[in-house]
Amino acid sequence: MSNDQQPTGAITSLEQRLNVDFALQAAGLGIWEYDPASNQVRWDERCRALFGLAADNRMSYEQAFAHVHPDDVARVDQAARWVMNTQSDGVFDETYRTIGVDDGQLRWVRFQGRVDFTPTGTVQRFAGIAQEVTQQVQDQQVAAESWAQLRRLIEATPVAMGLHVGPALRVELANDTQLSYWGKDRSALGKPFREVLPELDGQGFFELFEQAYATGQPYQGQAAPAHLSLNGKFGTYYFDYSFNPIRNEQGQVYAVLNTAINVTEQVLARQQLEESERFAHTLFEHSPVAKAVFVGPDMIIRTANKNMLSMWGKESSVIGSPFIEALPELVSTPQVDRLRRVLMTGEKFYQAEEKFELLRYGQPYTGYYEYTYEALRAASGTIYGVICVASEVTQQVLAHQQVEEQEAVLRNAVELAELGTWTLDIASGEMALSPRHAAMFGLKSTVMSYETALAIVHPADQQRVRAALAAALQLDSDGRYQAEYRILNASNGRQQVIRARGETRRDAQGKPRRIAGTAQDITLERALQVSLEQQVHQRTQELAAMNEELTASNEGYAAVNEELTESNGLLIRSNENLQTFAYIASHDLQEPLRKIQQFGDLLRTRLADSIGSEDLAYLERMQVAASRMSTLIRDLLAFSRISTQRNTEALVSLTDVVGTVVSVLDLVITETNAQVIIDPLPTVSGDAVQLGQLFQNLLSNALKFRQPATMPIIRIRSQLVAATQLPATVQPTRRTDNYHLIEVADNGIGFDEKYLDRIFQVFQRLHGKSQYVGTGVGLAICEKVVTNHGGTITASSQPGRGATFYVYLPAQTS
Repeated sequence: MSNDQQPTGAITSLEQRLNVDFALQAAGLGIWEYDPASNQVRWDERCRALFGLAADNRMSYEQAFAHVHPDDVARVDQAARWVMNTQSDGVFDETYRTIGVDDGQLRWVRFQGRVDFTPTGTVQRFAGIAQEVTQQVQDQQVAAESWAQLRRLIEATPVAMGLHVGPALRVELANDTQLSYWGKDRSALGKPFREVLPELDGQGFFELFEQAYATGQPYQGQAAPAHLSLNGKFGTYYFDYSFNPIRNEQGQVYAVLNTAINVTEQVLARQQLEESERFAHTLFEHSPVAKAVFVGPDMIIRTANKNMLSMWGKESSVIGSPFIEALPELVSTPQVDRLRRVLMTGEKFYQAEEKFELLRYGQPYTGYYEYTYEALRAASGTIYGVICVASEVTQQVLAHQQVEEQEAVLRNAVELAELGTWTLDIASGEMALSPRHAAMFGLKSTVMSYETALAIVHPADQQRVRAALAAALQLDSDGRYQAEYRILNASNGRQQVIRARGETRRDAQGKPRRIAGTAQDITLERALQVSLEQQVHQRTQELAAMNEELTASNEGYAAVNEELTESNGLLIRSNENLQTFAYIASHDLQEPLRKIQQFGDLLRTRLADSIGSEDLAYLERMQVAASRMSTLIRDLLAFSRISTQRNTEALVSLTDVVGTVVSVLDLVITETNAQVIIDPLPTVSGDAVQLGQLFQNLLSNALKFRQPATMPIIRIRSQLVAATQLPATVQPTRRTDNYHLIEVADNGIGFDEKYLDRIFQVFQRLHGKSQYVGTGVGLAICEKVVTNHGGTITASSQPGRGATFYVYLPAQTS
């Protein structure tokens, strides 16, 4: 964007900056700052000139004082150090002399500033303005020495200047430039100002002039409009002017010095520039294409029109933000690097049909865009920004992709079907064949006349081919051509059967222009058709014979069904027998064991004093064996009940089930100082009692097979797994779309995975009874429960590194 294309916000900022700079320049003010932390003094060019320096915009505090007149150093240094004391008012105002380093010139300067302190009393900032007051000092000296010198000074200065004395602001002095602005001659001298320029009445100048005299406060106006006659032409002119009161030795205002600079040309130029910028901004905002301007290495969004904001899917609040903050979804793309490259090199960048993944108004959006990045240069030629012009071409790209896909499908279809393609120009009679079509006819050339191509057709079929083509070219036809004919291959003379299809293309008047289509060698197809017809006849006879055999087979299936019915009855009776066994195990087998244990306890009590230690050991072993037998019977009972009782229709919260199990095992968990971590678990269809047995066995094993001197940590977590993601070794007993995978992991002793197939079998143990108690039935019960619920169970482990059991249960379908 050029300087005449700045947005409105930037225009205002630019005006303010220009006004401040102009004011400083008009007033002869420089800006300076002292940083106590680095002991560095920084100043602008005007300030630097006060010290007569050709270069160096910063220097140390001591270096700066090296250029102060020796007679003033102590006073100025003391004042500067005092103002940086928290006991001072923080205001610095000193007038002193400098000796120019490079030009040797003596200058009177006035440095004014203020110190800002932090809450802790540290100097945060010491900065202010500086002005050369050599002229004022000299003026005072001249005024004291001679009023005539002041007169000559006013008359000699190129700036319009006049001295007005007394409350009536009588014109005491006015140089030629001032008189020319007024359109008066020297006869105006000695007259009150209102009398000299009555046309200024009502424009506010008299009031400001008189206010400066009355209050002693100077006044400066910038680009102020004045309606007066200048060089004999009445009009509106613009001036930078000042009213500066002058005091006598008693400090009383006795005169006002008026200066004026005609800035009409500059103001009109600025107004024209502003109008151009407004016009450019209007064009920018209402452009039919999306536009945005980025400035600086961070690519700050200076402005963006409505089309660009809509394309981004952002609100206008992103204006003023860095590119990566406004469009974070594009951080991983090369866009920022491309913008910075254009900013650095000035080389234009263009990209067509690039795919972007945007987040438009909070929703993901995929689009294709054509855009340009172009450098923006200031009048000096310096690059200050980059303009982006973009258009969305998503629909065109998708349409183009669709055409390409359709063409690819067509090409693939042609290749897969082994089709040849051909085109016949009606006017010239020239026929163009694809290489496959030419090879199909045994031709070396792919371009020939229609008659040459027709000569390859079997003589008996040529007339039929001509008639089909003529019918397709009729004005009242649908233009479709279809024929099946024989050819005599031009290279080997072999007879082939060809199926050809085509469609007529017409001009604007409906006349046939060309016809294009495909050709397919169906020789093998026709041969297969004859063969199939023969086979159909043969298969018909064979099917009749098979029907007779099927009739006999149906009678055999009836007998098989009777056998299956009988087998089901046997299975029912087997389950009933198993239930009977469960009762026996629960009552009849447990009863003798309880007697053995009771009598053993009685013997141990009565004979405790008389029995020998060896006999007592035998008695203890008998009691342990009886207890182990009782546990085994209970486990077998649980196993048999799980095998015969399958109520898996109710909804069961696994979170509740595991919570109950943890409560049951609370004593063991406390004794082993175990930590059980339970993530949120799902709800499944099943039997709460069986599922409780499943998790109680798994948790009991994790607590039992813990590592010595190590706090047991058990983690139970769950995730939903699609059936397509199940490992190949996992085969649930019921198929569904999704499964709940519940993992029970511990940090115990683990096991070697070569024994994985054994651990879920009844009575299979990997450790001796003296090491770890148990019957070898617990994991078999776990597998039976999971199988009853349509799932499966497996495990992974390494010796000394704990074990993880994976339970897969069918997820509920919605």
